[in-house]
Amino acid sequence: MLPTDIELLTAPRSLALHGDLLLTGLSRPDLEANRAHGVVRRVGLAGGHRPWTYGPRDSAPAISPDGSRVAFLRVTGERGAQLHVMPADGGEAKRITDVPLGVEGYRWGPDSRRIAFTARVPEPGRYGTPDADGRTPDAGAEAPRRITRFDYRIDHVGFLLDRPQRLFVVDSDIEEPAEPAPLTDDRVDVHDPEWTPDGEFVLVVAPRDWGRVETLNSDLYAVPVAGGEPVLAVRTEGDAAAPLVTADGTVYFHGVAFTGVDMVRNRGLWTAPLRTDGEPATARRLTDAETVDTDSGAGRPAVLGDEVLVVVRTHGAAELRAVPSDAHLAKLGDLRCLLGEKAAVQAFTLDGERIAAVVASPSDAGEVVLLENGESCTLTEFSAPLRGKVRTAVELTATASDGHEVHGWVVLPEGDGPHPVLLVIHGGPFSPYEWSLFDEAQVYASAGYAVVMANPRGSAGYGEAHGRAIVGALCTMDVTDLLSFLDAALERPDLDASRVGVMGGSYGGLMTTWLSAHHGERFRAAWSERAVNAWDSFAGSSDIGWEFAECYVGTDPEVQRERSPLTYAAKIGIPFAVVHSEEDWRCPVEQAQRLFVALRANGVETEFLLFPGEGHELSRSGRPRHRVQRFDAVLEWWGRHLA
Repeated sequence: MLPTDIELLTAPRSLALHGDLLLTGLSRPDLEANRAHGVVRRVGLAGGHRPWTYGPRDSAPAISPDGSRVAFLRVTGERGAQLHVMPADGGEAKRITDVPLGVEGYRWGPDSRRIAFTARVPEPGRYGTPDADGRTPDAGAEAPRRITRFDYRIDHVGFLLDRPQRLFVVDSDIEEPAEPAPLTDDRVDVHDPEWTPDGEFVLVVAPRDWGRVETLNSDLYAVPVAGGEPVLAVRTEGDAAAPLVTADGTVYFHGVAFTGVDMVRNRGLWTAPLRTDGEPATARRLTDAETVDTDSGAGRPAVLGDEVLVVVRTHGAAELRAVPSDAHLAKLGDLRCLLGEKAAVQAFTLDGERIAAVVASPSDAGEVVLLENGESCTLTEFSAPLRGKVRTAVELTATASDGHEVHGWVVLPEGDGPHPVLLVIHGGPFSPYEWSLFDEAQVYASAGYAVVMANPRGSAGYGEAHGRAIVGALCTMDVTDLLSFLDAALERPDLDASRVGVMGGSYGGLMTTWLSAHHGERFRAAWSERAVNAWDSFAGSSDIGWEFAECYVGTDPEVQRERSPLTYAAKIGIPFAVVHSEEDWRCPVEQAQRLFVALRANGVETEFLLFPGEGHELSRSGRPRHRVQRFDAVLEWWGRHLA
């Protein structure tokens, strides 16, 4: 796979199913337009697909409960994604919203007419809106921001307090696009709207105590559609995401139980009765905290008979599992698996007993799969252009020096070798490499490098204790696991132990710098990207620094110094690339600048590659041309140092 082959990564992102109508939103990088290209396509239940919309920036289809209409998001002009509605049997799409910064998320009402949605509402005079005097200042001429809280900005979105995300309801029968009055105030961001069965309330996720103080905790609030104050409906034990309300008034949601900033916990499936009378319901956990880690990003829970479907991360897979609705702390082994063994279910939906899912594997970016009567069938071949370009990922389990098992993969290039080796470390750290196509590994393997990818302690999907092992113990057993896994991989005769490089981003960049300082003799060179290098400044400059640093390393300045790779920069002697984005607010650019200056002052062969206009997600969702330029730079670097 060449760097420019990212244009072949056509991936279904969302699904809508009603009767025989199955729709999916497709996305792919478009190098010419230098942005993502999006369309909606209809997938035949016997296979094949055809256009439903023609884009170029359409996404997120949803079918009304009665099956008569289809809504989707379309970006036209500079006002962000707007809601459009069209007849389910075809016809012209009608735009029904006109909000300044675009619609974020939406949900059809039970009457198949109204739609609840969330959108950011800017203060007058900001983000291209007129001020009180009717003037529209450009960004550099806006009034100063008065900031009084920690949670004032977030990477990839920007500032928050001057454009809160609010709840709206719009009638899809309107003739002209509208910006209806918001149903929530400007004190908090609300997310994940979900209607109550009677259509009188919309359930939303909002910060605890309606954001009175900074908090990582969230609860479920019922917002009256006719107007009025939100009602606390479900008090969680930590937070909530992606709620579902069933016809009988049962609420299901993804939740995490935690207090303070200690968020490194498995997400699970929770339930509670719906309450809108001012007496919040108490939630009950259905799944075991240690063995079950649900993925809210794959979709809301869905009811199938007397079971509730959720996606669960486990051992590098993301499986669609069925949880009995009367379960109490059910362990993973007690939940039947419907889809996703040695694969990754990225989205799913159901209608009756028919299930559609997006399932990715190590050889594709995701295909639409239909599951009916216990039989599954892959309906699409969106990744067909990648055939012959994807290298094999070989599963490997190693044993660390303390006896712990470390799971991962080696992606092998063509030929007998011995091949130069790249140890590639994921971010997070509470996230996993999965049984799905990883474009970076494919590009490097196609260029002749054996790519070693491990899920060390600290990663998600191997039990909560595994993920929490490095809380307060960063750069200890995770280092042991990575090096033990690398040793096991290097036992292969087709890998060259004398030509090994190390690279990673975010947490992976931190580990790259740490390994270069403490085990630099094992590597020829390093590539550290969007990394945390110094916890003291990260705590004050990162969008999540006020809580993340305390969670993983605590607040003691001496401990922060001991766990900061920058502290040991003088020990680094191998060639070192520092790579960052100018608008990264997760790991701000000062993290890279401080490391570059320290290495340069120490006489290390070092380069600083700085991408303008990008944030923390450059390698995954940045501008397509920057992604290709980054790949070109990576291959040029390793061509110099591992050839």
